[in-house]
Amino acid sequence: MSKQKTIFITGTSSGLGKLTAKYFAEQGWNVAATMRTPEKENELTAYKNVRIFKLDVTNVDQIKTATKQAIEAFGQIDVVVNNAGMGTYGALELAEEADIDWQFAVNARGPINVIRAFLPHFRANGGGMFINISSFMGITTAVPLGSLYNMSKFALEGLIEGLYYELKPLNIELRLIEQGGSKGNNFGENIVWNTNPEITAYNELTDKLKSLMNKRDDSLLDDPMDIVNVIYSLATGANKKFRNVIGATGNQLMEMRHSMPIEDYMEAMRTFF
Repeated sequence: MSKQKTIFITGTSSGLGKLTAKYFAEQGWNVAATMRTPEKENELTAYKNVRIFKLDVTNVDQIKTATKQAIEAFGQIDVVVNNAGMGTYGALELAEEADIDWQFAVNARGPINVIRAFLPHFRANGGGMFINISSFMGITTAVPLGSLYNMSKFALEGLIEGLYYELKPLNIELRLIEQGGSKGNNFGENIVWNTNPEITAYNELTDKLKSLMNKRDDSLLDDPMDIVNVIYSLATGANKKFRNVIGATGNQLMEMRHSMPIEDYMEAMRTFF
């Protein structure tokens, strides 16, 4: 009988993170579910094979503590999912310094912090896997006013691809998931918008983008279980792909970007707004 495996997931208080934690628990995996406010959680606590740990991916000390506690609780972590993320949108000129730093801190530095915390454990075990939740906005651009979000996801893509060369010899696997919009992730509601009432030059574009987001056709959004299923296929080894673009929108954008010069692609996308 094979040993019960354990997965460590960041950002499990809602959306994709919580759905992934539930699914893996139901498949018989041990799950170390992390979130900033575990005292508010009342769903994952119902699973006997789920343990919840307090973790803010921007807090290195919390990460060290949660990593140590999870390893002590389960003995070994086999897969780590870097899922926690956030988005700030709006004209770069209008962004607050703190929001610029926060965007990078959560989406790029956060995975760095978690990966660094687990590398000694994976080295000692002779291997492991990091699955990183990126976005198709990390390998292409599709909407205006998302430069900071794109920056953070492009950085994540570069980080993980760059790490391949130093971690492959240690049998530490790396995977990227380029998801798009999915039902139930509340991304639009959680966006931090850069604003400044004294500067109106970007108002027309901002209003147009907000209107498009508010009027989006949810039937075009991906089923989050499609993403969970890909995460599971990667974790179990059934899927060996390094990059995994999920959903019709992301794949259409990638096909479009690869079919023309970058100047033509960006101008074509701009005309939609």
